[in-house]
Amino acid sequence: MTAQRRGRAIDSIGVSLLSAVLLLWSLLPIYNIIRVSVQEKEEVLSTSVYPIAPSPHAFSVVFHQAFWLLETFWNQMGNSFFIGVGVALLTLTIGSLTSFTISRMRIRSGWMLTNAALLTYVIPMSFLAIPFYGIMGKYGLTNNPLALIAVEVTFATPYAIFIFQQYGASIPLELDEAARIDGASPLQIFLRIYLPLMAPALVAVGTYALLLSWNEYLYAFLLLSGGKVVTVPVALGKFLVGDEAPWNYLMAAAIIYAIPPLLIYYGFRRKMSGGLTMGGVKG
Repeated sequence: MTAQRRGRAIDSIGVSLLSAVLLLWSLLPIYNIIRVSVQEKEEVLSTSVYPIAPSPHAFSVVFHQAFWLLETFWNQMGNSFFIGVGVALLTLTIGSLTSFTISRMRIRSGWMLTNAALLTYVIPMSFLAIPFYGIMGKYGLTNNPLALIAVEVTFATPYAIFIFQQYGASIPLELDEAARIDGASPLQIFLRIYLPLMAPALVAVGTYALLLSWNEYLYAFLLLSGGKVVTVPVALGKFLVGDEAPWNYLMAAAIIYAIPPLLIYYGFRRKMSGGLTMGGVKG
């Protein structure tokens, strides 16, 4: 009995130590970002672990766009929002309509369409960057937000179809049959029965698609090369190639840019986990 208690105590101490190490590993980069953002440019490279003279000066500069690399920061934020919302809406529309058509209308060999869509993940996104750039150039869509939206929807939709199909399997087909007996059309079944019951999965996939586009850098850099259509990640990347690198401004802008996805994630995380969990099993 004593040996069992000793073993449990050792296990508990081991778990606590491992948790502490993982927590420190996760929070240390965040702490350094915050530390740099509240320091002046001359103090950033100091060896002090704590901010010498904490100041909100860098955040003020970002808010007022008072630095040449931040002159259009809020316009870039608007571009990121526009692209993120566009990607989320198109992904939800295409994914839900596709999954409804395959599973609820009983399209023969519909599973082949789902598997074919998932095959897009066999090739890494970075390998397709140049072909996508060439395609968008032929259609005159370079330096156009629609090009980035099209690319992000292409990569987000297969995952959306898979989740919607798995989640939709938990919705009884008897509901559709009862609605058809009452004279409902397929569109009415989709809008009044299918979509309301799919709400958790819609929230989960919509949030995933928005965050996917929010954090995109490679395709945004290639397809939105300049002007008023640049997103925040591309603009922040310019800090690293200039002769002057005010790290405090960069970190402050990064923190501000990270706030919206944090609010979205923590605001919908319960529905997200429910949608993804139900999407992994068949009812």
